[in-house]
Amino acid sequence: MRVTYILYVLISSVLVNAFEPISTTIVGAGVTLGLAAVGKKMYNHLHESCGSKWVAFNSTGLEVALDQKLFGQHVASRVIQKAVTGFMNNKNPKKSLVLSLHGWTGTGKNLVSQLIAENIYKEGMASSFVHQFVSTAHFPHLSQIENYKSQLQQWIKGNVTNCPHSMFIFDEMDKMHPGLIDCIKPYLDYYEYLDGVSYRQAIFIFLSNAGGEHITQVALDFWKAGRDREGIKLQHLEPALTLSVFNSKQSGLWHTSLIDKNLVDFFIPFLPLEYRHVLLCGMAEMSAKGLVPDQDVVDQMARELVYFPKSDKIFSVNGCKTISGKLDYYT
Repeated sequence: MRVTYILYVLISSVLVNAFEPISTTIVGAGVTLGLAAVGKKMYNHLHESCGSKWVAFNSTGLEVALDQKLFGQHVASRVIQKAVTGFMNNKNPKKSLVLSLHGWTGTGKNLVSQLIAENIYKEGMASSFVHQFVSTAHFPHLSQIENYKSQLQQWIKGNVTNCPHSMFIFDEMDKMHPGLIDCIKPYLDYYEYLDGVSYRQAIFIFLSNAGGEHITQVALDFWKAGRDREGIKLQHLEPALTLSVFNSKQSGLWHTSLIDKNLVDFFIPFLPLEYRHVLLCGMAEMSAKGLVPDQDVVDQMARELVYFPKSDKIFSVNGCKTISGKLDYYT
């Protein structure tokens, strides 16, 4: 290992000085260029680059991860698996992939973003090609909206230029200032190039609580009618969800051209989680913590959570969001 490190340092030195004036023979220049090429390969091996070693889609990995880690979301799982797989396997997509994930807190929206990243980028969410924006943290002031637009456009252009397979995640879309997200419309559209840059291989993911009421009502109606939850299909939710988000002033997608111009590929609903799903989350969390999953412990924890509506207590108010901290108390 030490020999490899020394070789890396020596070759890096050649790279650093490769652009300095050199007075040498043709043979000497050839040796220098050869070492520089080797150094570049070693650098790309040790440091994340946009090549296939660091960016490679694992369709099976995503399918397994969704099955084993995302609970109670049969609609979202199916749509995400098919949408991401189809996009990543298309060598010449006509536009970037745009997914808008909707549902209450704790239903799995952030988890899905993480699973997608982990099955495209070797470094997962830590990859330098995955960029996450949180509305309240990155775009807090309405008075600065024009500056935010300019900065966001520059950021996206610079990062896609660096790696066409970049991913951009926008969290808390329901708290984003209306009109801000429209500034990225050109990068989501069907242009082959914009100022010499192609955005067609990039992925944009929006996360929002907007539309949660409509999604919950559909799930509740199914339950009251005695219909199987797994019978809920995308077509039961997506049209009304799209309209709800477009017309909601509490949505960063309010009257946005992204919807008006049909640039969002899928509006994906995340259903409210029932008690049985909370149990599954608890067992999975215990395993992730290195503990032996204990049904009794998880059951005790799950019973202490708050459910709604008050009369029936069907759905968990916070989904699976608080489970990790709760389990620390019960274990």
